[in-house]
Amino acid sequence: MKHYNHILFFLFGIFILFSCGNNNSGETNEVKKIFKYNQPNTITSLDPAFARSQNNIWAVHHLFNGLVELDEGLNVKPSIAKSWEKSEDGLEITFHLRDDVFFHDHPNFKEGKGRKVTAQDVVYSFNRIIDETTGSPGAWIFKDRVAENEPFSARDENTFVLKLKKPFNPIMGILSMQYCSIVPKEIIEHYGNDFRKNPVGTGPFKFKNWLEGQALFLEKNENYFESGLPILDGVKISFVGDRKTAFLEFKKGNLDYMSGLESSFSDELLTQEGHLQEALKNHVQLIKIPFLNSEYLGINMNKEDNLLKNKELRQALNYGIDRKLMLQQLRNNVGKAAKSGFTPFGLPSYDEKNIGYEYNPTKAKALLEKAGYPNGKGLPEIKLMTTKGYVDLCTFIARQWKELGVNVQIESLESATLREMMKKEQVDFFRASWIADYPDGESFLTVFYGGNPAPPNYPRFKNEKFDQLYEASLSELDANKRYDLYKEMEKIVIDEAPVIFLFYDETAVFTRSNIKGINKNALNLLDLKRVDKL
Repeated sequence: MKHYNHILFFLFGIFILFSCGNNNSGETNEVKKIFKYNQPNTITSLDPAFARSQNNIWAVHHLFNGLVELDEGLNVKPSIAKSWEKSEDGLEITFHLRDDVFFHDHPNFKEGKGRKVTAQDVVYSFNRIIDETTGSPGAWIFKDRVAENEPFSARDENTFVLKLKKPFNPIMGILSMQYCSIVPKEIIEHYGNDFRKNPVGTGPFKFKNWLEGQALFLEKNENYFESGLPILDGVKISFVGDRKTAFLEFKKGNLDYMSGLESSFSDELLTQEGHLQEALKNHVQLIKIPFLNSEYLGINMNKEDNLLKNKELRQALNYGIDRKLMLQQLRNNVGKAAKSGFTPFGLPSYDEKNIGYEYNPTKAKALLEKAGYPNGKGLPEIKLMTTKGYVDLCTFIARQWKELGVNVQIESLESATLREMMKKEQVDFFRASWIADYPDGESFLTVFYGGNPAPPNYPRFKNEKFDQLYEASLSELDANKRYDLYKEMEKIVIDEAPVIFLFYDETAVFTRSNIKGINKNALNLLDLKRVDKL
């Protein structure tokens, strides 16, 4: 009985969170446009310095701005910085700031009014990220990339200068990360560690209230510098950990937005071909967005007794997977078969013309024979390590390889355990994924650079020609020339096959039919400043 009462209390709490109405102020009868979505993983901090996970990143993005941001095509565009130029040697970037960007109002500002953002705020914000006393997990973004002496400086109130240790063109994408949001020094000094729950930024929405573990409420920033934005009056984020419960609230219309699928309800939303179920089409919209994540099976190339060091065997296994059928049966066609290398679609440098691996059992069998294992004869059983959430995918692959005569044993481990084993080179064959930290092909090709440890180089891949191309790409300022270098690197990775390519990820986003203006960002970043609720 006690357990039953706890459930009733929990569900009542959810009801209150989802149904407290669009009018949050209690001061007017006007129906306000409040955008409601759920985060299954609760937010841990609203401080940009700790914007490591998606749940934190989305909230920080609503509240703060950086020097630059990304458009839907992942191109860098102005935000607080209205323009910039690079020096000829690529070591210095000068940013010119807008003069109409103001922090949100706060009692610690003069007369309680938000003050103007200056170049000194940028210097403070970036130095804070690399300051060890801050303890930011984002410190790596500038490590070994910015100059050792005065990497950040303010030439005047509206001019900020970034100095690099060596040319690194992807730095502009890094500056679009939420770690690089601009924060006010005096407010942080006032709150100290409590800035995490008292955020003051420049973003389209400002902080209103946070009931940790229950809900976060944001309201419209009436003084936002982008004219006419935001359109919404506010945002309400709930934290219901059970995805099935959140899905039911979405079905009832108590949530405006839902991102991602789970097997327990995926068939209620999508057909096996990946289309929205007919019964939902009048009140639900489906948006499929590329997500910069490559799923793969990794091979420890550094271990001499690993039988998968046989190149023809690796190639055979790559040809032996029907990736399209795998996506259809296991993911309702959300995702795209990885047939063009490791860099996923959604990035400007992605090239569909790169010839990778498609399902071809005839080629697979021929390569098996060339590898010395005709029809799998004499090939020992292969052990594949994975995590609980990917056992079904690995089982599908193992069944396909069985048809070639290749026997696979699947072992499931906890995610943290498997990652640690991958890091310590204690596993020969493993399921893994690589998600972009910033929107540049380099953030994927870095997985195969011989000079890198694990992570990111979990396969321990080393190839002299690849390393030369990679190093040349880092200092290449011309985007098209850099992309050509990326393509050459991809060809090497495809041919050497240090991984079994699986699929490029995709996000299935569902909104109520009255929601307009949802962005389609391949970094899976929820941007609400142009969203309307009709």
